Amino acid sequence: MSLESVRAFFADHAPDVKVIELPTSTATVGLAAAAHGVTPGQIAKTLSMRIGEKIILVVTRGDARLENRKIKAAFGGKARMLASDEVEVLTGHPVGGVCPFGLATPLPVYCDVSLKAFEEVIPAAGATHSAVRIPPARLVELADAAWVDVCQDVG
Repeated sequence: MSLESVRAFFADHAPDVKVIELPTSTATVGLAAAAHGVTPGQIAKTLSMRIGEKIILVVTRGDARLENRKIKAAFGGKARMLASDEVEVLTGHPVGGVCPFGLATPLPVYCDVSLKAFEEVIPAAGATHSAVRIPPARLVELADAAWVDVCQDVG
């Protein structure tokens, strides 16, 4: 169902964006980077977190780490990652396939500025073997996201 919701999202909002399905798992940044022949940074990972009572999604480059101080400054509280069962219920996507498209529940989406280092990033597409290739600015536009700076600087 999750992959189908992402396909439907792109059919409605961006028919030029094609969902890529691979025969191997792309559920982790390392697996996805190897499968797509890119650096881990170019994989756009979607993190599901709770800050107080608010649930948000944050999309970062694959090799970035969140910085607690920046999270607190941007969102007004400490972030806690959601449990995998909670992630799937709220997003409709399994862990390893979470993306900001075709969500089961409308959630606020934020994209870390670290994604701007790439002309094209590769987020998952609702399954552990699917993805899309998309410019970061287009990802922000289609996901109705806002830019934030919440990751440690990648050196």
